[in-house]
Amino acid sequence: MENRGHGAHPPGGGRLEWIDVARGIGIMAVAVGHVWTRGGLRDAMYSFHMPLFFLLSGLLSRPQPVARFTRRQLVSQMRPYAAFLVLLIVADQIIETMKGGRPIFHDWPKDVLPILLGGSWLRGPFTIFWFVPCLMMARILFNLGLARWPDPLDPRWAWAMLPCLLLAYGAGEFGTLSPLGVLTVPMALVLLWIGAAWQCLSWRGWMFVPLALLSLAGLMALVPTLNMKAADYGWPLLSMGSAIATSFLLFRFSVRIAPFGGWIAAVGRASLVIMYLHVAVIHYLSPYLGKPWLLMQALILPLAAYYLIRSAPGARRIFL
Repeated sequence: MENRGHGAHPPGGGRLEWIDVARGIGIMAVAVGHVWTRGGLRDAMYSFHMPLFFLLSGLLSRPQPVARFTRRQLVSQMRPYAAFLVLLIVADQIIETMKGGRPIFHDWPKDVLPILLGGSWLRGPFTIFWFVPCLMMARILFNLGLARWPDPLDPRWAWAMLPCLLLAYGAGEFGTLSPLGVLTVPMALVLLWIGAAWQCLSWRGWMFVPLALLSLAGLMALVPTLNMKAADYGWPLLSMGSAIATSFLLFRFSVRIAPFGGWIAAVGRASLVIMYLHVAVIHYLSPYLGKPWLLMQALILPLAAYYLIRSAPGARRIFL
């Protein structure tokens, strides 16, 4: 496929660095949205933070051999998922017992089924665990499409995404149960495609104004915000359009600051570990810390865990 844009290799910082910066901004927005659980700041973060990760994944997608890619996704994504899930279940048993409380999962063996179902059955410190299996399933499906139509700007993609978009909005209206985050997969698939298509386009200066106006509509809560886990996408097209606009502008911003955004890039490289652990930090420390301190710990402790895991080959193979 001809690379008509420079999205994957933009000037200013290099490919991996700006991507890590974008991931860092995204995961910090996720943490902020989980610390401030109501109000304007929370709504601003929820207006874009999860779509950003799906769009970025789509932007980086390339056609892969279907069988090999599927196997690699299942192993590389579900192994850390299971490892972190078991780790937090054990931690919850210990911490809640020490506090004199009741662990979230306390009715064994009945609790084995909701743990295996994941998604909407996981709450408290486990609430973010819907994201990785949802992204994995969407990436596998998207790669199936790329194997057939390697150019995301092929008009057939638009026709294929239309029923996905209708299914995404319909799923949110008529369903709440979401094993392994499957309820969100149709919208995730659409976002992957939009991210891949954006990579094929060249930036034009005039794009900034409409993107900025659409972004501000979400950041200022002029349109309803998003809750992707529950397949709540606000106003059809407008709320998600605002999230896409904010994400694209943040990608441009990431390119600009990549040469001197080292600490943000470091956070981005640890984004998967932060994604898994930050809600648990917030869950257990929120009674004892103010929100700014809580946010700091929600980033620093998982970041430290990332470097600890990375330094131990055995742990690295399991958790990363």
